[in-house]
Amino acid sequence: MEFYVVLILSTIMGLSIFVSYPLVVHGKLSRKMSTYLNGFAIGILIFLIADVFSDAASIMYNGSLYGYGSSLPYDAEFVLSLTTGFGLLYIASMASGKEPQMARLSILIAVGIGLQNLTEGLVLGSLLFRIGLLGITYVLVLGFTIQNITEGFPIGAPTLGTPNRSKVILASAFMIGGLPTIIGGAAGYYFSSPSFNVIFDGLAVGAIFYIILPMLRSIFLKNSGSALGIAYFSVFMGFTVGLLVNLI
Repeated sequence: MEFYVVLILSTIMGLSIFVSYPLVVHGKLSRKMSTYLNGFAIGILIFLIADVFSDAASIMYNGSLYGYGSSLPYDAEFVLSLTTGFGLLYIASMASGKEPQMARLSILIAVGIGLQNLTEGLVLGSLLFRIGLLGITYVLVLGFTIQNITEGFPIGAPTLGTPNRSKVILASAFMIGGLPTIIGGAAGYYFSSPSFNVIFDGLAVGAIFYIILPMLRSIFLKNSGSALGIAYFSVFMGFTVGLLVNLI
């Protein structure tokens, strides 16, 4: 019975990413609004890197060296997975010898966010044994779910303002971002390991770090004057909203 509760809650958490889908899929956005939403998405991604790394850091920096320092095995796992996450997306995006197209970039962003959500699902599944159903519900409703809602903006941001974009591809990208939460919840109920979390945290940080780079290049090269000011402000607001959501 408890397993099905975790499965239902992780499904709610994972699919909550679609709450932002109607706004992201809206085709009639002004250039100013597109710039703002792109910057907002970048800010959220920057915060996600900090948020995911903080999860891994709590495991790595455990004072194993006479009460100080970090654990070398966990450090090695994180560095290897970080390099793998960055390298795999680099290879995937450069396979054609061209910069990633906007639709493909959305998919790559969804993969990075999906890896991060997989770790959240693992945490959700394992929490059942530590804080009980009431505690899990609190974390679910006021924490992970609200954060997942904001994650739809980074996925859809690259396609904003592009003509003839496919709603099917965009919906598939949202599913790629949200579905791992359900998989993680089911797996975390039966198996939880610090190494497992560190590895997937590293993969997520590496992947998100890579996908931020072309987004930063695009938003700051394409805008100037007042639009550039909007870009700076929206990136800051995205990071701030991510921080405030995480405090809940």
